[in-house]
Amino acid sequence: MDDTLEPIRFDTKVAVLLHEDLASWQALNVTAFLISGIATDKELIGDPYEDGDGTEYLPMIRQPIVVFAGDSAQLKAVHAKAVSRELAMTVYTREMFATGNDRDNRAAVRAVRRDDLDLVGIAVHGPKNGVDKAFKGAQLHP
Repeated sequence: MDDTLEPIRFDTKVAVLLHEDLASWQALNVTAFLISGIATDKELIGDPYEDGDGTEYLPMIRQPIVVFAGDSAQLKAVHAKAVSRELAMTVYTREMFATGNDRDNRAAVRAVRRDDLDLVGIAVHGPKNGVDKAFKGAQLHP
């Protein structure tokens, strides 16, 4: 049997949780920023793409990314579970909307203790069962 026709299964999962009060442009922006950090894990990156004319495109994350929405309490709870499970994570705080560059973004996060972060988005990558447990109860983003 040709293994290339078998469905690809993943033992890891990538999930994003966004604050439910974000405007559409904010949700898209936050998701892009969060996933850019998750994509630094070289194991997640697939092969480059090429169209029928031979035009080459950059590789992307090789597995689906699930996006959820929740309130501040849910973001804090998922964040705490992800930290306790030592899952790879990116964060985006409300203060980062007021900055205009990467240095100020990092400073905005550094200025606040972990339990006091005003999270508007987090992305997590790790073993499928660990991510599922951290995100238990989260609803898919509409």
